Parts: sequence; structure tokens; C-alpha cells
Amino acid sequence: MPGALLLAEAAGAVAILILLIVRVRLSPLIALILVSLGLALVAGLPAAGIVKAFEAGVGSALGHIALVVGLGTILGKMMIESGGADRIAATVIDRFGAPRADWAALAVALIVGLPVFFEVGFVLLVPIILVVTTRLRQHPLRLGLPMAAGLSVVHAMVPPHPAAMLATQAFHADLGLTILFAMIVGIPTAAVAGPLYARWIVPRLGPATPPPVVRDSAPDRVLPGFGVTVGTLLLPVLLMLIGSLAGSVAAPGSTLDQLLRFLGTPVVALLAAVLVSYWTLGLARGLSMATIQRYTNECLAPTALITLVVGVGAGFGRVLTDSGVSGALVALAGQWHVPVLLLAWLIAALMRVATGSSTVAMATAAGIVAPLAAANPAVRPELLVLATGAGSVVLSHVNDGGFWLVKEYFGLSVADTIRSWTVCETLISVVALVLTLALSALL
Repeated sequence: MPGALLLAEAAGAVAILILLIVRVRLSPLIALILVSLGLALVAGLPAAGIVKAFEAGVGSALGHIALVVGLGTILGKMMIESGGADRIAATVIDRFGAPRADWAALAVALIVGLPVFFEVGFVLLVPIILVVTTRLRQHPLRLGLPMAAGLSVVHAMVPPHPAAMLATQAFHADLGLTILFAMIVGIPTAAVAGPLYARWIVPRLGPATPPPVVRDSAPDRVLPGFGVTVGTLLLPVLLMLIGSLAGSVAAPGSTLDQLLRFLGTPVVALLAAVLVSYWTLGLARGLSMATIQRYTNECLAPTALITLVVGVGAGFGRVLTDSGVSGALVALAGQWHVPVLLLAWLIAALMRVATGSSTVAMATAAGIVAPLAAANPAVRPELLVLATGAGSVVLSHVNDGGFWLVKEYFGLSVADTIRSWTVCETLISVVALVLTLALSALL
């Protein structure tokens, strides 16, 4: 089938996907399944093998992601229930001081956001932000925008977040280097889109009417120590970095090399952190194992949808590959000489605007661009992960749950949410792309 026709069919599939999610209000999970199977039929894949190919794409993603999602969620739950997040926020804001409270909010978000989803970290930190802004008599977005920017950057670019993890595996990127490059690009990106932009836009916004602050914590609750909490949260990142550096500290193939690589795998690193958190944030705080088990069971149920969406997004990517759409896109990119990094950003951006989900955008873009990445070994796969993540957060609007979280929790109008949050997300996307391209030129 001619490449132009395949691309037209793929564009039509994306348009239908937008319609189903935005207008029909169909669940992204169901919409992605319908569009994937429909595109496979229209593109001429053998009917008998369509479901098998789709399931293969879903299964390959879930085989890597499901455990990462589950373990990361448990670690986040332990942090929430122990009061460790409260301790991190209070300590960092206290040390930064009131004039730099926005930078403190960014630092807290970058730390707290490592083990939790954007939505979880947002809901977790909003009460703290509202308390501090009320005390300082500031607009809630003065600290809220830096907090949201930090969570968004970590969510989109830093493994072991599911979409970033999936892109890391799709591009066969080194996990430790991906984390390192994500920090190099992500921290200045969050600084520009968070504190710096907030200082400019907040005076230009109307008054906000955030909801009353409600805290579940008892006022006399003894919180875990700052060092213990941060150490527990950063343990999986440290183990993954050590695993990626195994070849530098041990002879290839040696027992030490194999052990370090084993400890550096995401599942083992997160499992170790969860087990440590059971003591540092649980048993050492007086919680019983029965309570810890209840927390573990409670937090896993809400992860089912996000896990399935990640898998189905990868299944859609598999259909695009098997139907020849990816090949046609690769050929077109070769004719137009579109740089691979820019192409990864562009596809993720289009999917983000279409579906409102950064997770779906990254999963789909990674599946499409992976064959092109394999054909261009000169492009570092770690930077492809960052470019894809950058594209996946552009132009948050009314089909994005994060848009409504920001609007409702900070009491904004739709117009002010667009002027603040939508622009913030777009700044993250563009600044991260520029820094990624600059890093590519230096490496």
C-alpha cells in the first residue's frame, strides 16, 4: 500500500481517537483498543493475526511496566501515609526561606515526584502549598506552578515513571544515563517553566478562590526524619545509577558486574526501596505489618487503569509498526531530512494534543520512532527518551486531567488556567527540546 495512503489512514485514526475521547467521552483505554483494531483492518493486516499482533504489543509493554507501576505506587503510598512528604516539604521550605519559597516548592516536587504519578504527587502536595501561600499571603500559583512544573518534568522524563520507562526500553537506552541526562535537562527546564514563569505570570492573573485546606494528618503526629525519608525515596535511583556504571567498576561478566546490574534493574531497585520503606516509613514509625499490608492493597487498585492505558498505547504503536505506518513515516522523514530527535518530539506532541495523555503520547511515539532510532545509531537513545518526554507534555488543555486539577485546586478560571498551566507545560516541552538538542550537539 502506498506510503501516503498509510499515513492518511493513520492521521484519520488519530482524528477518530480525538473524537472518541474528547467528544464521545469514551475511556482512553476503550478508544485506543477500537482505533488500533480498526486501523489494522483498514491498513490490510490479515484479520486472523490482528488481535495477536495487538496483544503482543500490549504484552511486551506490560511485561516491563506493570511491576514498575505497582512497586512505585507502593513506595509513594508509604511516603504519604507515614507523613514523609510533609517532612520533606516542611524542611525544604523552612531552609529556603519565604523569599525563595517557590524554589523550595520546585525542589520538593522534584524529590516527591520521583516515586509517584503526577496526579498523586499533585494531590499530595497541594494542601501543603495552600497552607504555605496562605501563611505568606501570596497567590496560590506563586508556589503551585513551580510545584506542578517539577512534578510534570519528573513524570515525563525520569524513569522509573511508566511512560519514560517504556520509552527507555523501546529505544534500548541505558537507564542510568537516561536518568542522568533527564536531570541535566529537566532541572533547568523546570526552573524556567516553574519559578521564573510564575513570577512573571502570577501578577497578571485574576484572584484565585482555592477550596479550603483539609489535612488528614493529626497535628501531633511525629513525622519521619528528613534524611531517612529522602534516602528511602532516592534509593531506587541510586541503585539504577550504580547498575548503569557496573562496567566502569567491575570487569565485564564478573560476579560483581552481574550483581550490580541485577541490583540496578528497575524492578529490583524499586523492590529494595519498598522493603526499606516498610521499615523506615512503617515499622520504625509504629505501624503494624497488618496496616502496611492494608496500605499496599489499597494503593494498587487505582493503578490498574494507568497500567492498561500504557499497555494499550504500546499496542497501538505495534499496529502502526506492523501495518507499515512507521516505515512510511521513516521514509518520509528521510526524504524531508527531519532530525530523529525532532521527529520523536513532534509525534509525541501530536499525540499529546490529540489524546490529552502524556503517557499515551510517549508510548505511541516510542513505538513509531523506535525502528528509525535503530537505523540511526549515531543518535543517543537516551536523548530520544527525553525528546519524546518533552513532546508528551506540550499544550495541556481541556482533554487533560492535569488541566482540571490545576484549575479546581487553585480556584482559577479556564482562561487563567490556560495562561498559567497550559503555557507552563508548553514551556517545559520547548525548553526541554532545545536543551536536549544542545546536549546532543555536545555529546
